Amino acid sequence: MKKITVKKFGGTSVGSPEKIQAVAQRIKNSLEKDKSYVIVVSAMGNTTNQLVELAKQISSNPSPREYDALVSTGENISASLLAMSFQELGIDAISLTGAQAGILTQDLHAKAKILTIKTDRIQKELAENKVVIITGFQGINPNLDITTIGRGGSDTSAVALAAALECKECEIYTDVDGVYTTDPRRISNAQKIHEISYEEMLEMASLGAKVLHPRAVECAKENNIVLHVRSSFELSEGTRVKEVNEMEVNKPVTGVAMNENEAIISLIGVPDNPGVAGDIFSELADNGINVDMIIQNVLEKNDSNNISFSIAEDDLEQTLKITDSITKKLTCKCVTDTAIAKISCVGIGMISKPGTAAKMFSALGRENINILRITTSEIKISCAIEQKDAQKALEILHKEFDLNDN
Repeated sequence: MKKITVKKFGGTSVGSPEKIQAVAQRIKNSLEKDKSYVIVVSAMGNTTNQLVELAKQISSNPSPREYDALVSTGENISASLLAMSFQELGIDAISLTGAQAGILTQDLHAKAKILTIKTDRIQKELAENKVVIITGFQGINPNLDITTIGRGGSDTSAVALAAALECKECEIYTDVDGVYTTDPRRISNAQKIHEISYEEMLEMASLGAKVLHPRAVECAKENNIVLHVRSSFELSEGTRVKEVNEMEVNKPVTGVAMNENEAIISLIGVPDNPGVAGDIFSELADNGINVDMIIQNVLEKNDSNNISFSIAEDDLEQTLKITDSITKKLTCKCVTDTAIAKISCVGIGMISKPGTAAKMFSALGRENINILRITTSEIKISCAIEQKDAQKALEILHKEFDLNDN
């Protein structure tokens, strides 16, 4: 039985017919007789954004079902074009939609989670020595409706497929040649990290490092699949995301992440009754909204308090609809701040090396950067700061933790 290899190519990798042909040629050049190939693709370039804009021109509040039916079409285009490119090179290939590939999701649109993958069709096509190209980002729910699994979800599709096909590694091809200590477009001397733990990568992906989707890292960790992040345009080795016990740790901080796509929601005058906070955050969770940096202030000589939390700015419109309903019910008010950024230090070395938080806060303080709120975990320290200080803070912390020379 042939070993199955799963490779995922992102939107920049398949951004034009020429790039799609280059992907096909690259894979042809590396084909091995004892391997079968499954290729997962994103939509071409900015196709998904263009489809979202089309929806907005028709409706300010499109039905979730029709929205998914529309935005999922971008992946169909790139998958079909890549199959044609293989065929032009004399290689038998077939494109499959998420539904045809057996990707079954929960009954939720725009942010559906993959429940299971029935690989019968994939295995049948591989047995016929075809390269199988599968659309990322999409699946099908129990009602046989097309669903999408969230922006950036093609990474998750690829890892889930690798798990279902019992692969030990999944290659993620993108426009950078690996994971860096921070965004190399913001810090010119950011260093490539050759190995990083699932835990660190999960934190960095959640905190603004866009090279991998958090759910993909989570899925890889659960199934012990090594992720190899590589450049679509170079042949060099990239970054491997793997178990921490296989790595050597020298520094407390592995990387610094920054996310300017953040908003703070503050509910003022919330009744100080048991279960109120649970009701608020349950309603947000039921709508697929992740929250972070939760702070509750108990007001003296009062029977109310203030609850604030941060969310991704992309979720702001939906969150405000929910909080508007909550504030009317609880007779409190809602205040929003979008002029913030979240700066984070991440590293498994923090567990055994105390003083990281003090060093981080002192470095920001010396440069008069005000910390608005703080959240921590065993391997992460995040601060909300004013958005105008974001780039400066990134530069300071990258240097403070000796990441300029990795």
